[in-house]
Amino acid sequence: MSYDIIGDIHGQADKLEALLRRMGYQEKAGCWRHPGRTAILVGDFIDRGPYQLRSVTTARRMVEAGAALAIMGNHELNAIAWHTPDPDDHDEYLRPHFSKKWGEMNRKQHERFLAEVEDQPEVHREVVEWFLTLPLWLDLPGIRVVHACWHPKFMEWLSPQLSDANTLGLDLLPGATREPDDEAEKDNATPSIFKAVEALTKGIEIPLPPGHSFLDKDGIERRRVRVRWWDSESSTYRNAAMFSEEFQSGLPGEPIPSHAMILPPTDKPIFFGHYWLTGIPDVLSPNAACVDYSAGKGGPLVAYRWDGESRLTSKNLVLAD
Repeated sequence: MSYDIIGDIHGQADKLEALLRRMGYQEKAGCWRHPGRTAILVGDFIDRGPYQLRSVTTARRMVEAGAALAIMGNHELNAIAWHTPDPDDHDEYLRPHFSKKWGEMNRKQHERFLAEVEDQPEVHREVVEWFLTLPLWLDLPGIRVVHACWHPKFMEWLSPQLSDANTLGLDLLPGATREPDDEAEKDNATPSIFKAVEALTKGIEIPLPPGHSFLDKDGIERRRVRVRWWDSESSTYRNAAMFSEEFQSGLPGEPIPSHAMILPPTDKPIFFGHYWLTGIPDVLSPNAACVDYSAGKGGPLVAYRWDGESRLTSKNLVLAD
């Protein structure tokens, strides 16, 4: 089987169509297909860009026609939580609308999608129901695909609670989408629904050492940092933090918490998105590739064309601006 693993689309349907065309896909009867390849979409179809429903529709038609596979990203999970009432608070939703602390920020992050669906409740419901059919990961012959982090321990713990297709059931949504009040709960190694789903869809985060913080892409001050979970040599704050070399150089050389050292399997390549990388696209290692190069913020939409190789090469990356 030959796969084209495509990064986070974020409402950039025009880039998706250009990328598919560049890779030899053709649109027939409203669906993009390739005569000998299957696309794999790593999630985050929505938010940010100008073509929300067009992006979802393109992806959905390909999946339903067997021309593509797709997994859930954190933005799909957020969309589900925004649409789902909180069973413990009948005046609120799993992703809060009205909270003074979170409501405004949650709406701002989701506003592009809501602008297209909020006045179409049946369309909104239908799209969210499709999001619920998306698996959290794919373990295929030859490759593995997850949105943010391949975490074997959490996957093993979570798998018996999911469907056979690794999808979230409605009964798991409250636990998967409501962050515990105690922030430190995320930092130990004991699995929970929230921690497992958060790791798979958002990556591994650890608290920065005291006195260190940064502003994220939305201008929000953060004191937690994502780590390079795929790199077994990234064992200290200085080399594990996903930041520029200048920022990293100011971090201490002390070890990161042991639970953040994932040590994923290396028997076949792992593909993922999520991380808003910039610069010239490149594979991260011979067995790990991120295909998210900030298409939702002016960067290219990136795909990796996989034809059975066990060692990845940057020559197989394809871009559409």
